[in-house]
Order: sequence, then structure tokens, then C-alpha cells
Amino acid sequence: MPMTHPASPVPTPPGWILAGFLTLLLPLTAFAAEAEMDKQYYEVRTYQLGEQGNEAVLDRYLGEALLPALERHGVGPVGAFHDPQAEPAARHLTLVIPYDSPNQMVRIEQQLDGDAAYQKAAKSYLQRPAEQAPFERIRSELLVAFDCMPRLDVPAEVATGENRIYELRTYESATEQRGEVKVEMFNSGEVPIFLDCGIRPVFFGQALIGPQRPNLTYLTVYENDAARQAAWKAFVAHPDWKTLSSQPKYQQTVSHIDKAIVVAKPYSQL
Repeated sequence: MPMTHPASPVPTPPGWILAGFLTLLLPLTAFAAEAEMDKQYYEVRTYQLGEQGNEAVLDRYLGEALLPALERHGVGPVGAFHDPQAEPAARHLTLVIPYDSPNQMVRIEQQLDGDAAYQKAAKSYLQRPAEQAPFERIRSELLVAFDCMPRLDVPAEVATGENRIYELRTYESATEQRGEVKVEMFNSGEVPIFLDCGIRPVFFGQALIGPQRPNLTYLTVYENDAARQAAWKAFVAHPDWKTLSSQPKYQQTVSHIDKAIVVAKPYSQL
């Protein structure tokens, strides 16, 4: 019979070694948590309504149940936007939900499940019959904020109640590398030109997950459409933009642009 030997016990490190390891580990853990908080993450969630969607039902759910619940759990400010000029088949409602980390995005679903006030306010929406669905589909993408603007900026008009319009733009790139260079272009000087021309950004984000990758998405705000058009006209003519955009490394960074002029819903926090 083959001889067997008892397994040698794994030696336990002396207490001072464990203590020293933990002493080194804790600051690193705290640093990682702090770094995670530096940049926001944005879910851009689009409810595609189409011709059969019920926007009034969705408005009640978002304004009376979801946004108040997200605020209770430390998520916000949340933007809610629509295009009142959209054709019936293209009707949609878009949310911009900021998170401090992807983990917070995961946790919020569990928190809503246990939030009695939310469940009560959302009951008629959550238990709506399938044949009365208020939307056709929900499409989401997850973005991470740019270095040059790590957190979104709430327009002053939100507090004063003044009129405003928004433009939501998505820039697609042909390759991941070209997409990274376009983000670098914003971080390296495009945003100051925006500000100089009256293009006021609310957020910038690079897509981590979504149907149009590689892409970036950003939201800007204006007093009215005339101000928007004037700002973009000034941008195109700006000497700094001409210099930046003529650099060889920034060529062919954008392969397609989607843009929409939208207005805030009455319950929007942006």
C-alpha cells in the first residue's frame, strides 16, 4: 500500500505581519473608493413611446414615484426630457441619471424593491397590464464622465424657473482608438471653446455600454433656440477651434452625429 503523509499545516503569519498588511491595504482601499467618487457615471435611459405609448402614464410614474425615490436614496439630480416636435412614431422620453459609481447603479434596484413609498406610488405603473404598456421599449447606455467635467452641472435656470432648451448630441467613431482621441480632444481644449461661445455643457460622457459604441454623448443648455444657433455659429468660426480641429491627430474622430433638441419635463431636476 502506498504510504500517505498528513498534510503539512499552512503556517500562520505572525500577527505583526497581518497587522502591517492591513495597515497598507486600508489606505489603498480608501484611495480606490475616493477615486471611484471622482467621476460620475450616467445612465441615459430612453423610453421609446412610438404611436401607442402613453406619455401621461409615464410622466406620473417618473414624476411621482421614480424621481422622488431616487432622490431619497441619494441619486440625482435626474434630468427628464422630451421632444415636443417629434413625429408620432418617433416619440420618446429621455432620462439622464447620474451615479457616483457603477455599484450605486446596481444597489438602487435593490433599494427600490424595499422602498415601501416607491412601491405604493409606482403600483399602478408596475402592475399595468401587458396590453397597456406605456412604451414600446426602453434603451439605456452607461457613460463615464470626462476628465474635464467629472460631474454634471445643474443649469441656473432650474432654480429660477426660466425657460431653457437642451441639445443632446451623440458622436460615434469608426474605431475605439478614434473614439478615445475624440474624448482627448474635448479634454485638451474643445470645452473651453464651448464656454467662450456660449455653449453651456451639462455633462459629457464616454459610452461604456450601449448600442452605438464607440461613442460619446453630451448635453448642452441654452436660453432659446436662437441662442443655440448663435453659439454654434460662433464655435465654428472661433480661431481656437480652427487651430484645434486642423491638427492631424484629431482628424476622422467622428463618423456620425445624432442630435436632438429637447425640453425639460416639469418634474425634471435638470
